[in-house]
Amino acid sequence: MNLTQNDRLKQVTADTLIVGVDVGSQTHFCRAFDWRGFELSRRVFKFSNDRMGFLTFLRWTEELMNKTEMKKVIVGCEPTGCYWLTFQKFLQNHDVKLVTVNPFTVNRSKELDDNSPEKSDLKDPKTIAMLVKEGRYSTSYLPEGVYAEIREASVCRDQIMKQHVRLSNQIQGWLQKFFPEYLDCYSDWDSTSGLMLLKSAPLPQDILKIGAGGINQIWRDAKVRAAGLKRAQVLVEAAQESVGLEAGEAARLEIWVLVNDYILKAEQLKRLDEYLEEKIKEVPNVEKLLAIKGVGMSTVIGFIAEVGDIGRFTDPKQIQKLAGLEIVKKSSGKKKGQPRISKRGRRKLRRTMYESARALMNWNPAFQDVFLY
Repeated sequence: MNLTQNDRLKQVTADTLIVGVDVGSQTHFCRAFDWRGFELSRRVFKFSNDRMGFLTFLRWTEELMNKTEMKKVIVGCEPTGCYWLTFQKFLQNHDVKLVTVNPFTVNRSKELDDNSPEKSDLKDPKTIAMLVKEGRYSTSYLPEGVYAEIREASVCRDQIMKQHVRLSNQIQGWLQKFFPEYLDCYSDWDSTSGLMLLKSAPLPQDILKIGAGGINQIWRDAKVRAAGLKRAQVLVEAAQESVGLEAGEAARLEIWVLVNDYILKAEQLKRLDEYLEEKIKEVPNVEKLLAIKGVGMSTVIGFIAEVGDIGRFTDPKQIQKLAGLEIVKKSSGKKKGQPRISKRGRRKLRRTMYESARALMNWNPAFQDVFLY
């Protein structure tokens, strides 16, 4: 994060072998060049995305280095998807330098040689290698230790949360079709008593069949104390006046699946939250972040998950750029562009910092003074 382009150019010397790799799910393609851009590989070399393929790649680079009398090698690739991660770890274990190039830059640069927007396994490795040659790369960062644990758990939580929200929408859509009055009986449709009822007697005819006493018995069996006969009678009256569609066993099975999945996702989210709250305590100096009025646990977890070890940065503007919050504008001659944020960075980090700033303005007097200044 701390290297300027001049520093990166200094690392590409006359005895450096530059290898551009186009990463794929099953097969990787690569080409090799020297510091002036002359191609040293006769043809595109391809290798599989497994240990045998990685060993073949190492032998290929060693043979090429011996043949061309190169002393060191720099491997460049696009950090797209998850397919490059095992390759990066393998090279790191074998002391081979791997750098990454921005996929957006690759897309913009691929027409420089042939003025063609074509994208292929033959063309992309060269484009990547030329960007490395010009110092337009960054050193790859993979979090380790507690930072890796927090990032993995945070990514998992985001995925579970999306599924949880989708299930919530599906259940409410089901209710709108078959029992719309249910939503008027509960201020929170996913209360414990409501979910227990949806699992056992989801349709209006089911409620009318078992009556208020049967509903109350369902809650007693589930040890739900917040609901009783009064709430049960309200549900019976709503079922009597229901305008929902007629439904059979398929609708019952559908809501049973949705509700059970919804409850499971809620339990998974609770387990992940507990794990993250324990792990975040292992991050050095995290108590100083939590001591700031207006900064909560979820904000700190989201920030650390995206940034990793904050000690690798030397300037706050580096984190600002990582989040895509750097101020940019297009100006030419007398025309002065309107300043805006670049939005080229980690989207989740940008959202976390934005929500944190809003919370600080609401709850922290020091930040309120700055905002109102």
